[in-house]
Amino acid sequence: AHRHEVEAEVILVRAEGKGIAFQGSVSDQRVRFGKRGEDLACEELRRRGYVVLERRFRTRRGEIDIVARDSGVIVFVEVKARTNGSFGGPLESITWQKRQRLAQMASTYLFQKNLGDAPCRFDVVSIVEGPNTGRVVEVIQGAFEMGM
Repeated sequence: AHRHEVEAEVILVRAEGKGIAFQGSVSDQRVRFGKRGEDLACEELRRRGYVVLERRFRTRRGEIDIVARDSGVIVFVEVKARTNGSFGGPLESITWQKRQRLAQMASTYLFQKNLGDAPCRFDVVSIVEGPNTGRVVEVIQGAFEMGM
């Protein structure tokens, strides 16, 4: 197996506004936090000209957070929302096993939608909110390739 290096375009946006912290049980907080992160990711992607096609596309292997189209390219988006950066960067948190699962789920999407020949890519949206930094939304285009 050959290791491919992918150039990723990283774009940072500092956003002002309300925090995304929640009250309630830990599992309820996690679900609401994740949904709010996906909402913020969709807002940012739309602002950049993406068309959001689906959210939370489910397969037997798991769920793709967002499926979008960007200038004719189908984009599978993984959203990582955190309240601080202490758990590493967004790419570090997506293991090769997770990338394999995302690629398999993307193949399922393309097959189900009859888009087998459509160009596609994998983007990651990282949302980190800290007390000193506010909210930072990072879009990493072409974060990894289908076979990685």
